[in-house]
Amino acid sequence: MRTSIVLAAALLALGAALPATAHHGWSSYDSSQTLNVTGTIKETGYEHPHGQISLETPGKTWTVVLAPPSRMQNRGLSAEMLAVGRKVTVVGYPSRNDAQEMRAERITANGKTVELR
Repeated sequence: MRTSIVLAAALLALGAALPATAHHGWSSYDSSQTLNVTGTIKETGYEHPHGQISLETPGKTWTVVLAPPSRMQNRGLSAEMLAVGRKVTVVGYPSRNDAQEMRAERITANGKTVELR
């Protein structure tokens, strides 16, 4: 019985640590440089730990890291508003590590602007 309790505790600790290692640290984005990009959604993911879109702009395709789905839904940004082919404008910060990635602070889709942070 004691062995199974120790094993269960170890598995619980491991399970809690895995999402943390997969999540981006916000310090990896440069908040001193605000980007304002408009483009067409080529791929979309409305999933945990956060959503993301692939946004094609003239000369560059961005990976845009969004908020968690629950926050987006609560603020009125549905998965349908992030459909492939939709034109959106994103304001956010560039990644310090990946020149094609940015973290979104707000997004305008379907004429509606949603604050994500």
